[in-house]
Formats: sequence, structure tokens, C-alpha cells
Amino acid sequence: MLETDYDIKKMTSFKIGGKISKMYFPVSIEEFVEIKEKETDAFVAGNFSNILVSTDGYDGAVICTKKIDRIRFDGNRVLAGAGARGTKLSKLALENELSGLEFMIAFPGSVGGEVFMNAGAHGQMVADVLRSAKIYCPKHGVTTLTNADMQFSYRTSVCQKMPYSVLEAEFVLTPSTKDKIQKKMDENLSFRQNKQPSLTLPNCGSTFRNPEGDSAGRLLDAAGVKGLKIGGAYVWENHANFIINDGTATSLDILELMHEMYSRVKEKFDVELKPEVRYLGGKNEKEVEICRKLNLL
Repeated sequence: MLETDYDIKKMTSFKIGGKISKMYFPVSIEEFVEIKEKETDAFVAGNFSNILVSTDGYDGAVICTKKIDRIRFDGNRVLAGAGARGTKLSKLALENELSGLEFMIAFPGSVGGEVFMNAGAHGQMVADVLRSAKIYCPKHGVTTLTNADMQFSYRTSVCQKMPYSVLEAEFVLTPSTKDKIQKKMDENLSFRQNKQPSLTLPNCGSTFRNPEGDSAGRLLDAAGVKGLKIGGAYVWENHANFIINDGTATSLDILELMHEMYSRVKEKFDVELKPEVRYLGGKNEKEVEICRKLNLL
């Protein structure tokens, strides 16, 4: 399905974004391939949980995989489409008495994005349980990559280095009891409620990745960014690695605040933080300039 001049604002976690010229919503892998072969430069996204879309919109094509969301269990194996919500998959694993996806209960994203970035928390991550991923490669079409092929490391995979799009993931889980799985889920939810802002506060999760051997939150806190505000965007007072939209923020507000946070840590510690947020835009020259400084483009 194609929608033109699609207003993306309400769909993004930041509740920020203008109109996207062409927005596709394929319902199957076959339909995705058909669209991607026609729109070779299309940006691929899931449910926009960690993407900052420019307030000025985006002139190109976007393929949203949120409707490729089929989930199938076979013993301790589970196949999940890229658009399947991590939270839903985690709950279904609980119902099937399978452990390994408890960390997803607290994530707003979809399976494709979580595999793309090797999402993880509380001692669990995608790399621990993923057996293989079905991906789209412009040169070879749809192909299957093993766990080793995915080249997982902290918050990254081969999909960030190559023009690959995750379409489906196969996980191998561990049989356990509902009580044990539920306990771990409750701990994860409690941690999120105490340490991270509620999703009712528009935010994109962690703004920057943790540098090796350290914490982005600690560095940002020590650099004095808590409570810092630019336009309608501010750094959450309870954790320095979260940016909140007060309801009036523009994408430029977010980027200028990110750059200020980045610059303070660079000046104080000579550490260059890497953004965890992705950017979609290009019309606004000032935004593009900041994105280049932050290595977002």
C-alpha cells in the first residue's frame, strides 16, 4: 500500500516529523521486495521508535515494515516478521514457557530494528538467541544470514555496515517456567519505570551509545547536561542520556540539543559519543550540518 504526503508525526516516538513524500506499507516479504526493486533508494523503517524525522519532512520514499508482523512458534523456535512488536513477541514467548526474550518486554521497537541494532538489556541481547535472519540485499535479493554472518557486537550488526534490511528473524529459546520468565520480565519493567522516562513523555530511548568501558549517561551527567533545554527539547532530569519533547519541539531543537550534549562530553572527557538515534530528513541545511558533525549521515 502506498500513501503520499504521509504525516508521520504521530507514528514516531518523539512525536516529531513532517510529511513523507511516499510511504509504503508492504504486508509480506514478497511485496517488500517488489517495492524495493522499484524504489532502490527507499529508507527502510519499522515503527519509528528510534528515528528522528525532520519537521520539514522527507522528499524520498520510505518502506515501513510494521505490517510484516507474523509470529510462528515451532517447539523452542520462533519466527517473527520484522514488524512484530518486541513486547508482543516477549509475551507470546512467556505463554509458550520459553525464556530468552524477556528483555524485549520493556522495548517500544519492532523485531527488525532490534535485530538491526542488536538490542539488549539486563544481561540479554538479540545475539544470544538469534539463530538466523532473513534479510534483503540489493545485489542478491532475499537471503538468510546466520548468527555469525550478522557480525553482532555492542548495539550493532552487519546491517549497519551494509545496505541490508531485516525482514524476518528466527530465535531459538530455552524452555523455562512461567514464574521464572515473569519474574525476569517484572524486574525489567521495574527497572524501566525507575530509570527511564515513561513512553507518555515523547522520547526515543537512549540518545547516545555507551562508549567502550563506560556509560554515556555517566559522562553526560558529569558534563552537566541534565535539565538542559533548547526550544521544546530538554534533557530528562532523572537520566542525562534521554531527550524529551515537551510537545513543542522541532527536529532542529533535538539535533541542536544532541550536539550540545556531544560537545560538552567531547570538551570535558575527549570522548566522542555515537548517537543511538537515527535521522531521516535532508531538506533543512542546518540539520544536515549538525548531522554531519554527529556522524548521523
